[in-house]
Amino acid sequence: MLRRIGGGDRAAFHALFGAYYRRLTRFCSRLVADPQLVEEIVNDTMMVIWRKADSFEARSRISTWIFGIAYRLAMKALASRRSHAKVIEYQGEIQCEAAQAGDTEERELLEAALRQLSPEHRAVLELTYFMGYSCAEIATIVKCPVNTVKTRLFHARGRLRTLWPVPSRDPQSTFLETME
Repeated sequence: MLRRIGGGDRAAFHALFGAYYRRLTRFCSRLVADPQLVEEIVNDTMMVIWRKADSFEARSRISTWIFGIAYRLAMKALASRRSHAKVIEYQGEIQCEAAQAGDTEERELLEAALRQLSPEHRAVLELTYFMGYSCAEIATIVKCPVNTVKTRLFHARGRLRTLWPVPSRDPQSTFLETME
């Protein structure tokens, strides 16, 4: 499909856009709070894909390449916003089964805890637990060593545990239990 897109095939690009739009939007909204900025990042990601499709070297899955582009654009946007003294807060809704199974109060506590994590920590949690990427794939996406990804996961889980206490009534169904 990327070869066809690299050759200017708009139908192939439209199909790829449809296949990735929702996933990219959800991923970016977990990193960036501003819906307009999320839309801009997703559109910029798709523009990069349109322009650079023929440069994909197949050293990873296509989705790894695509989410890597989105991650770098989101981090660049966040850095730009920080330089203008505007702090971006995470405001995405948690879409994991454990959070959906819990009550409203539990979901709100989890969301509040996730908002307090850094974008880098939220990204590795999102890519690992919500999107199913391996540490090696995440390392490719965020352009850092695998051990850095593992360290970020370790610290993100630890920080999340301090911010979001595991409910005592049913520890088997909690989000943190899935992170072990």
